[in-house]
Amino acid sequence: MSERRWPTFGRDVPDAAWRPSRDHLQRSRLARVLRGTGEPDLEALQARAATDPAWFWAAAAADLSLAWQRPFREVLDLAGGPEWSRWWRGGAFNYAAAAVDPRAAAEPDGPALTWEGDDGEIRRLTNAELKSQVDAAAGMLSAEGVGEGDRVGIFLPLLVETVVAVLALGRLKAIYTPIFSGYGAPAVASRLSDCGATVLVTADGFRRRGGVVALKETADAAVKDVPSLRRVLVVRRLGGAVESVPWSDGRDRWWHDALAEASVRPVTEVPDTDPETPYMVIHTSGTTGRPKGAVHVHGGFPIKGAQDLAHCFDLGRGDTLFWFTDLGWMMGPWAISGALLLGASLVIYEGTPDHPGPDRLWAMVARHRVTHLGLSPTVIRALMAHGTGPVRAHDRSSLRVLGSTGEPWNPEPWWWYFREVGGGRCPVINYSGGTEVSGGIVCCNPITPIKPTSFGGPSVGTAADVMGPDGSSVRGRVGELVIRKPLPGMTRGFWDDPDRYLETYWSRVPGTWVHGDWAIVDEDGYWFIQGRSDDTLKVAGKRVGPAEVESAATGHPSVLEAAAIGVPHEVKGEAIVLFCVLRPGERDDPALRADVAQRVAEQMGKALKPETILVVPQLPKTRSGKVMRRVARAAYLGTDPGDLSALEDPRAVEAISRIGLAGSSR
Repeated sequence: MSERRWPTFGRDVPDAAWRPSRDHLQRSRLARVLRGTGEPDLEALQARAATDPAWFWAAAAADLSLAWQRPFREVLDLAGGPEWSRWWRGGAFNYAAAAVDPRAAAEPDGPALTWEGDDGEIRRLTNAELKSQVDAAAGMLSAEGVGEGDRVGIFLPLLVETVVAVLALGRLKAIYTPIFSGYGAPAVASRLSDCGATVLVTADGFRRRGGVVALKETADAAVKDVPSLRRVLVVRRLGGAVESVPWSDGRDRWWHDALAEASVRPVTEVPDTDPETPYMVIHTSGTTGRPKGAVHVHGGFPIKGAQDLAHCFDLGRGDTLFWFTDLGWMMGPWAISGALLLGASLVIYEGTPDHPGPDRLWAMVARHRVTHLGLSPTVIRALMAHGTGPVRAHDRSSLRVLGSTGEPWNPEPWWWYFREVGGGRCPVINYSGGTEVSGGIVCCNPITPIKPTSFGGPSVGTAADVMGPDGSSVRGRVGELVIRKPLPGMTRGFWDDPDRYLETYWSRVPGTWVHGDWAIVDEDGYWFIQGRSDDTLKVAGKRVGPAEVESAATGHPSVLEAAAIGVPHEVKGEAIVLFCVLRPGERDDPALRADVAQRVAEQMGKALKPETILVVPQLPKTRSGKVMRRVARAAYLGTDPGDLSALEDPRAVEAISRIGLAGSSR
């Protein structure tokens, strides 16, 4: 492929901030895929993949060199329709074994995992050490009665034991549920209950900003409401840093004590695993009802994530990935499975980006020779406030690729990330998709020029499109982000709720996945995400359904009804504004509003505490009683509320508009 053959949809890109070098065009993994398939450029590859996904994914799997336990006979089975596509028929694949065993055999002393604690403690595992710990943990969990299909919650920050537990459960063909370490007890309980978890892995606590978070106390409060749960395994992270740890004899066991039992035998061999075997239920919030438990399988999420990392981010053997995240957000499981399957080394971090100083992340890049760094726009907005000094104080020459996801960019922080962190030489691979599809729908890549804040196009091999109201493709104007052909990473439905899955993603247009984002494709073929087309909130990259926030608020004895919306925030990207209708006889005052906000924070976690609580006489509703959150948001921000034909009482909108206008005049 010529270095001038940039896949720019046939047009020059004069406003590109970054252009691929000769090395990117000739030696990147994506360039190798083009040569291997014989396609002349990325545009041709994408067009063929969009019409023949089985062809593309066979080629992608071959390029990834995955360790199949048994080769597949058929790539894609659509007998159940695109909504229930099945992949790799006749094959056998256990992602956890594939992520650990081949690298331990080929390079036992090679680097696999580096952990850094909030307090500066560092632990490193070689490939052989990681395998030894995973095998031992699988044996211990098996001795605890965990087997194929059992659900196990993991309520941990990113620790070495977190990664070990995730992979050990995969070896056993058990199913884990990752839970954000900052959630309050009710949010933890709802996720454990939804999938019927029988075991929870948590910790005595963890360190944050020099203090300690008593995680076990939150876990105990949660499991009281989960009757299916019989065992809690506790990782000793704090040790003597806490005076005592709440304990339930007969239910609780120390992780390390359970590992040390003489009867525990490591699980060194893994039986053949059908690629459609579930391994994870990860909860993603919608606009109504309880969180949705997206079911992912061995041959789905891990392969899609690895493929995105390989072909969009150019990650491979010898590289080091550090994505600032938590296990409870999909980027945690994505980084673990993707990096290890590709032979890369993974860096994980317990703490916050600015403790003990605003240079913490840049120091980690230098200390661990990170090649691929992933940060959200929220983190960049917060750190750029400290100026360029903290960044420039550390060697960042190891960096090759900068990644971002979680929310749309605005130009100033994008340029700061590109120029100051990457020195203007590293591509910013913007990445957007979702938990339910195991990664990207749209993405940048290493062989296409990059416009600031944009996506180069669909993720490699993904049949993404922007759809108008009639279901047809649109360009140059805003439409719904959709996927026209199935992907192996698509969820195999919601746990115990197939109808809700079909209604959420497949009901609008037959055979088309409607994702819930607004998007636009510009005249040069570059894509931009315009925000959620539903009401889902994204606070600092953390996605949460308004119904969960509202449920926490209405648990307050003074609150009758509530509606949560997201509004622009200069640091978090989006902040929560909560409208409350009080019970008869209750009076609005600052103390009451502060108490409601604190209740939400206690149940949902401090990161999801509402920025503003506003008391209103009524909420805007349809005649059928459904709260019209988009209308509330528009009224508060003073934007066009759109169609109001279903609105029951216009006075509800007028009251919110007055509050919004009063706020803007202050």
